[in-house]
Amino acid sequence: MESYAQGKISRRSFVRRGAVIGLSMPFIGAVIAACGDDEGSGGGTAGSNAPGTSGAPGTGAPGTAAPGTTASSGTASGQKGGMMTVGSQIPGALDPIAMQDLGAYGLIAQCFEFLATLGDDGKIAPGLAESWEANEDGSVWTFQLRKGVKWQDGKDFSSADVAATMDRLVEAANSGLAGVIEAGAVDTSDPNVAVFNLANPNGNFPALVSCFNAQTAITPVDFETGMTLDGAPNGTGPWKLDRFDAATGCTFVRNPDWWGGKTPLDSTEFSFFDDLGTMLTAMQGGSVDALVQFSVIGGDALLNSPDFKVLEIESATHRQIWMRTDKGTFADKRVRQALAYTFDREQMVETLFRGRASIGNDHPIAPFFPYFDDSVPQRTKDIDMAKQLLTDAGAEGVRATLQIVRLQEIPELAQLIVAGAAEAGMKIEIAQESTETFYGSQWCPAEPADPPCSGAAELGIVDYGDRPTPDIYLNAALKTNGVWNSSQYSNKDLDAAFAEFQSSVDVESQRAASKSMETILNDDTPIGLPFFYNFLSGHSTELQNVRVTAIGQMFLEKASRV
Repeated sequence: MESYAQGKISRRSFVRRGAVIGLSMPFIGAVIAACGDDEGSGGGTAGSNAPGTSGAPGTGAPGTAAPGTTASSGTASGQKGGMMTVGSQIPGALDPIAMQDLGAYGLIAQCFEFLATLGDDGKIAPGLAESWEANEDGSVWTFQLRKGVKWQDGKDFSSADVAATMDRLVEAANSGLAGVIEAGAVDTSDPNVAVFNLANPNGNFPALVSCFNAQTAITPVDFETGMTLDGAPNGTGPWKLDRFDAATGCTFVRNPDWWGGKTPLDSTEFSFFDDLGTMLTAMQGGSVDALVQFSVIGGDALLNSPDFKVLEIESATHRQIWMRTDKGTFADKRVRQALAYTFDREQMVETLFRGRASIGNDHPIAPFFPYFDDSVPQRTKDIDMAKQLLTDAGAEGVRATLQIVRLQEIPELAQLIVAGAAEAGMKIEIAQESTETFYGSQWCPAEPADPPCSGAAELGIVDYGDRPTPDIYLNAALKTNGVWNSSQYSNKDLDAAFAEFQSSVDVESQRAASKSMETILNDDTPIGLPFFYNFLSGHSTELQNVRVTAIGQMFLEKASRV
């Protein structure tokens, strides 16, 4: 608040930062009113709608929600009863702790809940925790738990469930919590209060135990690592798993004992698809009512349909082009830099997203994060530079295979990368797999397990969903021995800068650490990150009150037929 009042951060950054730590919209609005609006007033343009809204159906107007929040539709009460069908990618294993894909994220969120969930204003809001607060330096966070919550097997929810979940996450080196908490971090002396004693101060902690860190869904105290939702159906949420077929889909029915009350719909069904084209055809043909995600490429008919409500979120969602830094073709950073210099980022944004994206600079700190430092020079396409770097590295005529997942616009992105690389004399071939196999065979194989992902391919493209802070991207993919570090990247200076970022509780300190991280990653180039794109979801205009996050969670407890 002090940074905003002094004009050190914009209104947009203040709203985002407030969302991360759970400030309410009325409180944020009061602060803005008191301090004044630095971004002008008057009529908004496309893309400037209030958080949690979306473009009008059939217009294709961006109408984006606030970065890192949610898109939602409708506020009026609708019909009671009935069901809806959602089109989704085929999920991997429904293991709440170890799941890796957006398909699984969405299904887990139907039954299991988070300490901090989504508010109607598109910010993290009370879920299984009614409130939370930190001590002065952010090293201890106290969560007041919701009373009267029961598991679907009839047992009471308590702080013991929270502690057991967190211990399992520590053991699994969760992408957002590794190094943040240790085993035994949660004090359970009061069954209605969970007190987190952090390993180090952390100003972003509520976001790390919210729905934006999908693996932090709270599971029962007797749940064990390796259990899956389909194998041990339970939860505190609004829906109960009734049927699951890994190839075709699943059905959820209303949980009559949910603490939040009776859902308008009786049931929901998720139909699984292996490719976007088939999913879009199903939507247009009326066999599904909603899509968790679709892309601009191939999605023109939906973007311009008066019968389809577009939900669009400006987000940190992105694709990482990972390059093995420890061995092989890309061990020399000059070769990695050379590939990054062949990216035509503007062309990617326009061709793949029709402008619904922002340029990236080969690091995961999105330009709308309040601590982003824009003084780090933006890398642009420079074929002469790429050729010179390859010559200096003695790597002319590089040959490599680019491993990709058959998902959304990734195949088209791969083609653009191959074409740009060819201009610098790099010959890259594409190999693609389905979402069922790619993550475990190319991106982060389970074996060898030490260090994590050490069996990854030397070059590939992987999808990363939205997060309200970059902690998970940095902790998982770029920190030494990170659980999703497919580049096998290790840099002690980056690790130190990230530790400084995590322990900072004010925006100025976070921005100083961010500048260091941006500079290091842009120079070392363990990943190419050419853009951050707007997440597109949507549903039939016959439905309302559907909410979605940019990591594939569609919340349907308020959804109904119009």
